[in-house]
Amino acid sequence: MELKKINGNSYYVPSGTNIGVYTFKNKNCILIDTGINNTSARKVEEALIENNLHPKYIINTHSHLDHCGANNYFLNNYPGCITYASLKEKIFMENPEIMPYALFSSYAAKELKKSNTAINVDEILDYGINKINDEKIEIISLKGHSMEHIGIITPDKVCYLGDSIFSEEIIKRHPFPYLYNIEESLNTLEYIKTLDADYFMVSHAKIIYSKDEIINLADINIKNINKYINQCLELLDQPLTREDLLESIALLNDIDLGFNEYYINLGATSAFIAYLYNKSLIHHSAEDGKLYYFKK
Repeated sequence: MELKKINGNSYYVPSGTNIGVYTFKNKNCILIDTGINNTSARKVEEALIENNLHPKYIINTHSHLDHCGANNYFLNNYPGCITYASLKEKIFMENPEIMPYALFSSYAAKELKKSNTAINVDEILDYGINKINDEKIEIISLKGHSMEHIGIITPDKVCYLGDSIFSEEIIKRHPFPYLYNIEESLNTLEYIKTLDADYFMVSHAKIIYSKDEIINLADINIKNINKYINQCLELLDQPLTREDLLESIALLNDIDLGFNEYYINLGATSAFIAYLYNKSLIHHSAEDGKLYYFKK
């Protein structure tokens, strides 16, 4: 893998999950996310070694395994490495049984348990300016995709956005977005358009975005979310269970569902139902052991 410069001391390592890198004069660096496992960690490590960089700090945007699953490799191989996250994402990282529980609503079937290894977080980040190795790193709230997703803005005006926004390629490949909170996602996308930064790294994208490009991408994401809000409302002209609604969405949008994908998309369906219900746009009725939702 190659270390690519964005601006100033802000870099990234292109990968399935792009890894942010902020360098210091003493050759220590911050990793912004780490990848999914030891294999991805070693590839990132190769890029760091080629550039004489030492991973001293890790900031995780959120707790999903493709962003923090490689943390323990760096913590085990670089003693003294310090890990940062937001409070609620720390809870998920240090308690790996919570995410499968959230998806399955109980102790989960084994296919959903991707990791049984806790990922230690040393320090909780404050929103606003945090001093790391005497540099001012800004932490911003980007809630929606996960419970307390954060973003990072470096002194070089480079903003690392994690999964708070999806590339066009990802939207085409996975059109029905996995979101924890629809309203917070929409608010975050509007907020991204106002950020004071010049360059934007999206975790699953092949390019670095300019200010104008990220505004356009935010609008594409908002349009995609609104598409599914409207589609859910149309489908709920007739009473449907949550599972019925997912089935209809999958058929209408040609979404292939394996075991894991089913529960991930069922979680996303729940987020849209919660949004519509909390906006008083749909109502519910329990009949014959099933819970139906329908448009008011």
